[in-house]
Amino acid sequence: MENFRSSGEYTKQAHVDIPEGLYEEEHGRKGFFGRVSQLYHTNPPVSWKNIEGELKPRCLPPIFDTSEVNSGYLPLLYNNDMILSFSSITQKENFFYRNADFDELFFIHEGEGKVETVYGHLEYLKGDYIVIPRGTTYKFFPKSSSKILKIESASEYEEPTRGILGPNALYDQTAKIYPEAELGSETDLNEYKVVVKRLGKETVITYPFNPLDVKGWKGSVYPWKVSIYDYCPIMSHRYHIPPSGHTTFVAKNFVICSFVARPLEDSKEKVLKVPFYHSNIDYDEVLFYHQGNFFSRDNIDCGALTFHPQGIHHGPHPNAFKAADDKEFTDEFAVMIDTRYPLHTTDWFDKTENKEYWKSWMAK
Repeated sequence: MENFRSSGEYTKQAHVDIPEGLYEEEHGRKGFFGRVSQLYHTNPPVSWKNIEGELKPRCLPPIFDTSEVNSGYLPLLYNNDMILSFSSITQKENFFYRNADFDELFFIHEGEGKVETVYGHLEYLKGDYIVIPRGTTYKFFPKSSSKILKIESASEYEEPTRGILGPNALYDQTAKIYPEAELGSETDLNEYKVVVKRLGKETVITYPFNPLDVKGWKGSVYPWKVSIYDYCPIMSHRYHIPPSGHTTFVAKNFVICSFVARPLEDSKEKVLKVPFYHSNIDYDEVLFYHQGNFFSRDNIDCGALTFHPQGIHHGPHPNAFKAADDKEFTDEFAVMIDTRYPLHTTDWFDKTENKEYWKSWMAK
């Protein structure tokens, strides 16, 4: 590798057989897609005594527990490239929706139903990712209370390249579901309203007919969905795969990754089983905890969300190393968003967050 250097104590293979009494940190660029170094500390880089200032790990308790979630989508984090928000939909809206500012990705945390689009209908279940291209008219029809994470993107959502892994890596192409041309199911209304978001403002267009009136379509722009439960993670029993290996969607200046249940690395090979300490200096990291036992974090429940800004270390809590010793399998499912440019928190995030979260790495 160009300009590779080494000095002092280090391992033959990153994340494997870490010298006794040392703690490995991965210092990576470009969201672990770029150059990287491992540093071997005599103390965990997260064992701080105090933090003064705004830069610190942050956490929201289970976000869907709030009563405010039923009043549309509630924004959490944003920058010029994306907006992260969430909602709990209990019944269909009295309008259709079209986003002229952003492409949209919906993650179904809980619930089932269907989304009717101008291209046809998509049934959805817990764990589904639904991609809605910018300018698509659609409407959600929940069958049960649907807890949904929405990620709006200023650029299109693309799949990561599979490279030497081949086209069926991550998930088989048959796992992707597309809508078949189908008219909107509502036919007996006097009028049909379409709310269009443009430059952050909403315009209401009213039709005397259901705007989902397309009887056929062709082309390469269309909604589609894939389930996190169909995601097949890249694994190695001899090496802990970095977060970039779990990339599921690629957009301009951010990626979305899926962490799913998988066998853990082989203890006999002395491989680090928990996420390594890292300082991903070019990217902010957001993690939404969907389901399972999140053994690398203390006191994190399903539906919680953590935000680790670039510039400060993060990694497993102290108890995670002990918890991993006897584990052979992880059953956790989580959605990660890594952004190239810093994210801003909303007022709701600031007032709701667990202010003591950064202390959870401190010795007790």
